[in-house]
Amino acid sequence: MQQDYYKEYYDLERQNWWFLAREKIISNFIQKLIIDKTLKNQDLKILNVGCGPGRSSEYLSSFGNVVSIEYDKECCDFAAEKTGLEIINGSITALPFEDDSFDLVCAFDVIEHVENDQLAVSEMKRVTKKNGLVYITVPAFMSLWSHHDVINHHFRRYQLYQIENLFSLKNDGTKIFTSYFNFLLFIPIYLVRTALNILKSGKNRSGSGSDFETFNTGFVNDLLYKIMSFERKFINNKIKMPFGVSILYVWKKH
Repeated sequence: MQQDYYKEYYDLERQNWWFLAREKIISNFIQKLIIDKTLKNQDLKILNVGCGPGRSSEYLSSFGNVVSIEYDKECCDFAAEKTGLEIINGSITALPFEDDSFDLVCAFDVIEHVENDQLAVSEMKRVTKKNGLVYITVPAFMSLWSHHDVINHHFRRYQLYQIENLFSLKNDGTKIFTSYFNFLLFIPIYLVRTALNILKSGKNRSGSGSDFETFNTGFVNDLLYKIMSFERKFINNKIKMPFGVSILYVWKKH
């Protein structure tokens, strides 16, 4: 993460339409997995990898005991101070936990930051208990690559088959559900990012220059939140969307 971006991120996670809608989609689907007994423990032991400024650990705590880990030391210290959470400074490619430790391992928009994403997935699988779940989200489609990805230090954006390949190299688990999401806003986002790439105007923004700085408050922010969060109804019913700005993937360990 770009230096000091995590300080902006702290506010963005709590007010920006994209973060709020993603939170709604993620949380609602976990609740669905509990209701249909795919997640069976009442008090889950959860690992949140790449927790950033901490909001994801806060909402995951409603489902069980959350252990948080963050690679960036300054971000780790900042998040701990702001939220009061205990956050471990560590790497997704060398998780400091024993095998079969967690019921649910989460990494929300994390593995695109990791050069060796196969090792990252392997480590998440390793620390997941038998019949436990790995739950990730990642950005989709290299055609959406923009200054936003550069600012966020992404190595790549994915397509569904690439995520499925990462998880299926070993016959050690089963896909529970996967889908693109942020489908309804895909076309306008694609057009805006294409235009910005042509004009090379993303670098001229104030602050970090991330797309997340756009529409953080007001009517448009609220409208975009409602449009994107509506997709939780499809995901909760396990209806796959044909494309989207992001991917959701849930895997169960044998």
